[in-house]
Order: sequence, then structure tokens, then C-alpha cells
Amino acid sequence: MRWRWTWSSFVAISPAMTNPESDNEAKAREAAARQRYFALTLIRLTGVALVMFGFLIIRQRFGWVQGNNAKIMGTIIAFVGLFQALIVPRALIRAWRTPPQ
Repeated sequence: MRWRWTWSSFVAISPAMTNPESDNEAKAREAAARQRYFALTLIRLTGVALVMFGFLIIRQRFGWVQGNNAKIMGTIIAFVGLFQALIVPRALIRAWRTPPQ
């Protein structure tokens, strides 16, 4: 077996495949993998943005929240951003993984 790069992961290519994919199926799989890759990237980036926004709230850079409320609210938003940046992409990758054949 040999390995080749795709957008989503390594895909095993066997020289003795009995049912090769048609060109349209391969293009559809590649397009779906590309869309999933960009979705994961967007989810990670928005998670990082939420973490930074949470830190700004904790530092009380906004006038609409001050004092102890700012620290509580900023901490919650920062933890939600961490969850979104670290846990959600892994869960989506597991859900989108191609089952072994």
C-alpha cells in the first residue's frame, strides 16, 4: 500500500482495488474534504478570537462591563473559546472520519 496526501487525512491506495472510484466521486470527496478543512480552520480561528476577547474583558478594556463582573464574564468567554478551539474540531474530525473498510 502507498499513501498520498489529501485535504482531510492520509488515504490508503491499494494497487489491487476491485472497485475504483469514478472521477466524479473522487472530485466530490475532495470537495467535501476541502469544505471540512475550511470549516475546521474557521472554527479554530473564531475560538482563538473568543479567547482574546475574553482576555480583553478580564482586563476591563470595555466600559460596558467593569469590576468583578468583567472577570467572571471574561473567564467564561475565554473558556468557551478554548473549548471551541481545542475540543470542537477534534469532535468534528471524529464525526467526519471515513469508516475503515
